[in-house]
Amino acid sequence: MNTLRDVACGQTVKVVKLHGEGAVKRRIMDMGITKGVEVYVRKVAPLGDPIEVTVRGYELSLRKQDSEMIEVL
Repeated sequence: MNTLRDVACGQTVKVVKLHGEGAVKRRIMDMGITKGVEVYVRKVAPLGDPIEVTVRGYELSLRKQDSEMIEVL
């Protein structure tokens, strides 16, 4: 299983599934990250936290633990 955390800088991936429960999963979905959407990884901080991505035409920063819940292809 590949997660958003495993994606290298400069790659575009497609969201397959969101893992996690309740409020955390809802927050990720509210940010526009849903099944089938394409995510472009813009930057990864030196220690891997946070990750900057482009989703649905806007920029977003995700924590490492949140990016591990997003399964991608």
